[in-house]
Amino acid sequence: MPRLATFFHQVRSRVGSGALSRSQLRVVPQIIWAACQSVVLSSLLVTGLGLAAQRLGWLEPLELNMFDQWVRLQPALLEDDRLLIISITEEDIRRYGWPIKDDLLAAALAQLQATNPIVIGLDLYRDLPVPPGEQALIEQLNSPNLIVITNNAFEIPPPPTVPAERVGFNDFTLDPDGILRRNLLQVGDSENPYFSFALQVSRQYLASTGGEFSYSSDALFWGDATLRRLQSTDGGYQTADTRGYQMLIDYRNPEAIASTLALHELLDPQTNLDTFTERIVLIGSTAPSLKDFLSTPYSAVRQESFQMSGVMVHAQMVSQLLDLSAGTRSPFRFWPQWLEGVWLGVWAITGSLLAWQLRRPVFLSLVALGCLTVIVTTSGVLFSYLVWIPMVGPMLVFLGALGLAMTHRVFYTTSHDALTGALNETSLLGHVRRSLKRYQHRIDPLRLGILYVHLDQLGLVNSSLGQATGNYMWIELMARLRSRLPKAARIARIDEDDCAIAVPKLDKARLEALANTLRADISQPILMPPRQSVVTDTNIGIAVTQPDYVYTAENLLRDAHTAMLRAKSLGQTQYQVFATGMLEANLQRFTLEGELRQGIAEQQFELYYQPIVSLHTGKIAGFEALVRWLHPERGFISPGMFVPLAEETGLIIPLGQWICETACQQAYEWKLQLPDWPLLISINLSGRQFEQLDLLDQLANSFSGRALEGLTFKLEITESMVMGDVEAAIDLMFKLRSLGCKLSLDDFGTGYSSLSYLRRFPIDTLKVDQSFVRNMQSSSEDLAIVRTIVDLAHTLAMDVIAEGVETADDMATLRSLGAEYGQGYYWAKPLPVNAATEFLQQHLRGQNPESSSQA
Repeated sequence: MPRLATFFHQVRSRVGSGALSRSQLRVVPQIIWAACQSVVLSSLLVTGLGLAAQRLGWLEPLELNMFDQWVRLQPALLEDDRLLIISITEEDIRRYGWPIKDDLLAAALAQLQATNPIVIGLDLYRDLPVPPGEQALIEQLNSPNLIVITNNAFEIPPPPTVPAERVGFNDFTLDPDGILRRNLLQVGDSENPYFSFALQVSRQYLASTGGEFSYSSDALFWGDATLRRLQSTDGGYQTADTRGYQMLIDYRNPEAIASTLALHELLDPQTNLDTFTERIVLIGSTAPSLKDFLSTPYSAVRQESFQMSGVMVHAQMVSQLLDLSAGTRSPFRFWPQWLEGVWLGVWAITGSLLAWQLRRPVFLSLVALGCLTVIVTTSGVLFSYLVWIPMVGPMLVFLGALGLAMTHRVFYTTSHDALTGALNETSLLGHVRRSLKRYQHRIDPLRLGILYVHLDQLGLVNSSLGQATGNYMWIELMARLRSRLPKAARIARIDEDDCAIAVPKLDKARLEALANTLRADISQPILMPPRQSVVTDTNIGIAVTQPDYVYTAENLLRDAHTAMLRAKSLGQTQYQVFATGMLEANLQRFTLEGELRQGIAEQQFELYYQPIVSLHTGKIAGFEALVRWLHPERGFISPGMFVPLAEETGLIIPLGQWICETACQQAYEWKLQLPDWPLLISINLSGRQFEQLDLLDQLANSFSGRALEGLTFKLEITESMVMGDVEAAIDLMFKLRSLGCKLSLDDFGTGYSSLSYLRRFPIDTLKVDQSFVRNMQSSSEDLAIVRTIVDLAHTLAMDVIAEGVETADDMATLRSLGAEYGQGYYWAKPLPVNAATEFLQQHLRGQNPESSSQA
C-alpha cells in the first residue's frame, strides 16, 4: 500500500483536477480502510493497555526512576541563608558521648538563643532525661520559638513539658523503593490536626513575617500559595498512599543546603556567631554511626555512602516551604487524568501511523528514535517548570502501537494487493477453503461460486501509457466491480490482468446474471486525463460448487480460470461456465504451449509466401510471409491454434524475430536470383511485438548486413494495436518508416478506427478484410463497404490490397473499384519457399498469374 501522506496528496491533487471519478472516490476508503482500521484498533488497544498498566501500578517504579533522573538534572540552588544547621558529627560523639547530655544540649540552645533566632527546630528525641542538666534543658525547651519532634510510627513522644502547638511529627513517607520523594505535612482531621516538624518550623517563621496559614480538605493555604494535596495518581504515581496532606519535595541542593556548624564549633567560645543571627536553626545528627539517614533521588548515583541525614531532609523541606510562601518557587503541578490519557493516545496514534507510513527500516528507526526523544524532551522541559507528567507510559505505548501496527501491516501487505486493497490469491484461497469447509458440513450445503475475471488492454496500457495510468484504470475497474458485488463476496487481484471473486449462496443462473452485470460495467469507457477514453473488454469464467462433489479451493479457482480461458479463446467479450471438457482442453493448451516453446527452440517452423498481385498489370508485386508449424509428430498445426497462444504467452516475440530474420534472408536470396525484379515482402506484426521496447533495434539488425536495396518491406499492423495510446503509436510508426519500411493497416473495417486518427497515421496501404471481398457478389452492403474503403484510402493517398480474392469476378470488381492489389486463392494459396520461387520464375517467363489459380 502506498504511504498514507503520499496517497492523500495524490487523492487531493486528482480531485482538484477532476482526474478522479466518483467511483474512484468511493474506492479510496477501500484502499486505506485497513490502514485506518489498524491505526484506530492499535491505538485504542495499546492506549487501553497502557492506562490499565498505569492504574495497576506496573509502570510506577519506572516513572519514579525517571523522576529521580529529572531531579538530578535540575540545576542546584544556592545555599539558603535563612537557615543554619547545627550538626552532631562523629567528632561530637567522640567528645561528648551519645546521647548528648541535657546540660550540654541546654548550653547549646542557650548559645543559639543569643543569636536571636526566629525559630529553633530540635531534631532530637528528648522524651527521657539524660542527666545532668535536666532542669536547665526544660527551661530551654520552654522557649516559645523552639519546635521539638515526635514519632508516631515508633510511638516516641515529645518532651513532656513542651505544648502540642510546638511539636511536629518526624514521620517520613517513603516510596516502595525506599526513596524519599514526598513530604508528609499534616495528618488528622480539622479538629485534631497533627503537623510535621518541617511545617511547624516553617509556620513559626511565617508567623514572624506576618504570613497566614490555613487549610481545607483539599489544600493548605501557605501565605499566598495554595498547596494542593498530592493525589495517588498524580504524575508518575498510581498506587501511592497519599493519606494526609502530602507534596512532592523539590530538593534545593544535593549537598550544601545551608550554613552548617558542628556542635563542638557552636560550643567553642572562639566561634563568632554574629553572622548567624535571626535565622531558622535546625539541630540534628549527621553522624553515620547513628544511622539517621534517608535515601533520596540523588542516592542512585552517589552510591550508598550518599544518603541524606534527617536534619538535612528537614532543611530541604523547610527551605521549599519558605520559598513557596515567598513566591520564589512553585509547587509541583500535574496534568489531569484525562489529559494524560490524551497524551497516551496521541503517541499511540503516532506510532500506528508511522508503522503504515514508513517502510524503510532504517528511516523508521530514526523517526521512532526522534519521537522517543520528543517524549523525553517534553517531559524534561515540563519538569524544569515543576510539571511532572508520565514519561515511561507514553514511550511504551508509542513502541507498543508501532510494533502492533507494523505486525498488522506486514500481515496486511502479505495478504492484500498493495494498489487496490483487494485480497491476493493466497488470501482468497484461504477464504474459499474456510467457506467450503463451513458450507459443506451443512445438512443442506450452500453453493459457492468463483468468477475469474480477465481484463483486456491493461497490459497494453501499462506498457504504452505507463504504470501510473494502468494503476488508475485498476482503481476505476475495481470500484466498478465492488459496487456490484454482494456484501459477502470477496474479491482478489490475481495478477496484472486478472482478478477473482468468491461469491457465496448464489446459484448458476444468478452468477451468470452477475457476470453479465460486471461485463456491462467494465465495458463502459474509462475517462483518462486529459479527456481520453479507454475501453477495456473482459472475459469471465464461472465455477460453482455442486452438492454431490467435494472441492478444494485450488481446484475451484482452477476451474474458473479454465472457463475464463475458454471464454477468451472464443473471442469478443463473454463469460463461460466451467464444464468438465474444458479442463481437458486446458491441459491440451498447456501441452501445446510446451511444444510451442520446444518448436521455437528447434526451429520447427517455416515460412509460406502468398503472392500479392497488381490488379491493373497482373504482375506479382510481392509476397506476404505467413508462418507454418510442421510438428514432428502431429504434422502441420493450424496457425489459428498456435498464433493466438504465442501472442498470449509472449512466445510471439522470439517467433516474430525468427519470421523477420527468415523473410529478410529469403528476400535477399530472391534478389540474387532475380536482381531486376522490384519485390515487396509483407510481414505481420503482432500486438506484443508492437509493444516491444527494442522493436526498432531488432528490425534494424535484421535489415543490416544484407544488400536489400531495391526490395520493399511492408509491416502489417491491425487497428486494435494502435488505438490504445494513439500518440505513442504514431511516433513508433514514423520511426518504423525511418528504417525504410512501409506500413499496412490489416483487416481494415473489422475493428474500431477513428477517422480523425486514421488521417494522421503514416500508413501506406489499407488491406480490405476478406470477409467483405468474398461477399461482394452477393451483398450490396459489402460491395458498398469495399467501395468506401477504396475511396477513403485514395483520399488519404494510400493504396489498397484486397484479401480473399477467389474468382475472376472478384478480381474484375476490385479492378473496377480502383483497388491496386489483390491477394487470394484466385492466384495461389500460401506457398512454401520452393513453390513460391517456381511460381515467381514462371511469372517472369511470361505466364500470367491469373492462369495459375490452381497452383
